Amino acid sequence: KEVGLECIDSEGLKKFKKDKKKVKKWAQGYDLFLASDSLIRQIPRLLGPQLNKMGKFPSPCSHDQSLQSKISEMQHTVKFQMKKVLCLGVAVGNVSLSKDQLIQNITLSVNTLISLLKKGWQNIRSLNIKSTMGPVQRIY
Repeated sequence: KEVGLECIDSEGLKKFKKDKKKVKKWAQGYDLFLASDSLIRQIPRLLGPQLNKMGKFPSPCSHDQSLQSKISEMQHTVKFQMKKVLCLGVAVGNVSLSKDQLIQNITLSVNTLISLLKKGWQNIRSLNIKSTMGPVQRIY
């Protein structure tokens, strides 16, 4: 609360009573969740599998790490959600980044993606980069 973030304790989570619709509506209002190690163990029991299905399961936050640094780390993290789809879209930058920072982010995220794939570059047909309103640029 001191940092200006909304927080909810286990009593607040119990009020949802595993109601899927309530949990889903509540979770849609947030981009990410942080929880203490002790609370993370209770979340599946209190809320059910909804947060996991939405891809918003809380990240652990220990007491020895500052909350501000953890939030900053989470905001600068890219999630690759590799399911059975053949196409993958990932945000790697925004308008405030310089050209060099964008190149660094793109290189790092492509290399991370390649390392996650079993056959590496053999699984990639093409790589495209696109701004919000701009045309698609093929880079591989």
